[in-house]
Amino acid sequence: MNDARDALDRHYATYRRESPYDDLTRRYTFQTFKPFLRKPGSSALELGCSDGLMTQMIAQEVGQVCVVEGSSNFLRESLARNISNASFVHSLFEEFQATRQFDYIFATFVLTHIGDLNHFFGKVRALLAPDGLLFIAVPNARVLSRQLALRMGLLEDLLALSENDRNHGHCRTYDRVRLNRELTEHGFSAISEGGVLLKPLADFQMDQLIEHKILQQRQIDGLYSLGLEYPDYCGTLFSVCTAKR
Repeated sequence: MNDARDALDRHYATYRRESPYDDLTRRYTFQTFKPFLRKPGSSALELGCSDGLMTQMIAQEVGQVCVVEGSSNFLRESLARNISNASFVHSLFEEFQATRQFDYIFATFVLTHIGDLNHFFGKVRALLAPDGLLFIAVPNARVLSRQLALRMGLLEDLLALSENDRNHGHCRTYDRVRLNRELTEHGFSAISEGGVLLKPLADFQMDQLIEHKILQQRQIDGLYSLGLEYPDYCGTLFSVCTAKR
């Protein structure tokens, strides 16, 4: 499995650092999840931590969070945040072993990287407490910016892997139909689902609009509200799920 860890570290270099749009996406995604975190002193498992921003937000709402990350580079960035109630395990999801179950499991922006979904969801089911919740977020292949790229002739198929997808090590793309089908096939039921942040332009263009304050907080909040109404045009799809027992 060392080859798999090396591949994760190579993919690390393909991600844009200090992206205001990426940070906003994760903040609004967590804002969408936060109302479901109602259990005092709860335990959480985060599968993949990126630079630890999501970890930090989760840690503020739970008693303890355990983080599993296969990339040593992302792990180093997350550890630098010094989150007191977070523990970190350098491991591939496939190899991770735990002696307990968790109230909440977060799998945000990782499903596109998972090769064996049967193994992944089987492990998630085993680690999720009987009344626990699974939080899923994935990039949306039907996002408005991607549909615009299709009309511009920059894409041939909305659901095909782009060069950027392949650089990031993505195995597949998702729209709402595919995400719901996979969750159902693997024994999960969505109690809430939708989209986060309506996104009209490419990531780098969104970054520029935010950096130059063309998009200000009122517009960004508006894009979030519009996304709740038009999830298929959002950059991110989310599901909050329970496991069928």
